Amino acid sequence: MDIRFRQALVVVVAGALCARTRAARAGHQEPAFHPELKASIQAAVSASKALPEDRKVELRKLARYVTDKLKAKEPANLLFICTHNSRRSHMAQLWAATAAAYYRIDGVHTYSGGTEATAFNPRAVAAMRRAGFKIDDGEGANPHYKVSFAAGLPPSEVFSKTFAGKSNPQSSFAAVMTCAQADESCPVVPGATIRAALHYEDPKASDGTPEESATYDARSRQIASEMFYLFSQVGHGATR
Repeated sequence: MDIRFRQALVVVVAGALCARTRAARAGHQEPAFHPELKASIQAAVSASKALPEDRKVELRKLARYVTDKLKAKEPANLLFICTHNSRRSHMAQLWAATAAAYYRIDGVHTYSGGTEATAFNPRAVAAMRRAGFKIDDGEGANPHYKVSFAAGLPPSEVFSKTFAGKSNPQSSFAAVMTCAQADESCPVVPGATIRAALHYEDPKASDGTPEESATYDARSRQIASEMFYLFSQVGHGATR
């Protein structure tokens, strides 16, 4: 096949996928995001335009994974992994789900897990509430929280678990490593189709200090901006 014809064919196929993605998004009504969360979303969208190039490389890799899955009419499963599944991985799971809904991308399922299970840390829970998520009061050593980002949509059940836990996908998923320790201790994530490294500094270092809330909020905003960039790239760009 002539190389110029193949290049033209790639452009046509990519354009068709982009057009289908835009059409699908246009056919969906925007979710009724909780009022306080709307401001956080707009801030994340704005911040997503100024990310460092090295972060964009990993995020675009994940966007291609999501795009390819949607093109194949398969679910795009994103499993965010850190050591204790207590802070960063939960934040990423929730912001990724919110970003997919914002860009009206169906077929995306977000999960989180750790190399060990502990609990969704109450400081991280508080930061997500400050961002505008509605989260009920969990009970027990490892509470199961119901987390909502929009009226009319079912809440997510969020709790700490290992990445291989029964509620997480066992195959055909993207493993997103949100901390360096988990990335180093897990050279292989069984069942993962692809793997991406999105390391975030642990806000735990600020626990019990005057900077605690500000540090957790900053980490939440960073993760939000990157998740919104990721989904803006699905289907070769956003419709907004």
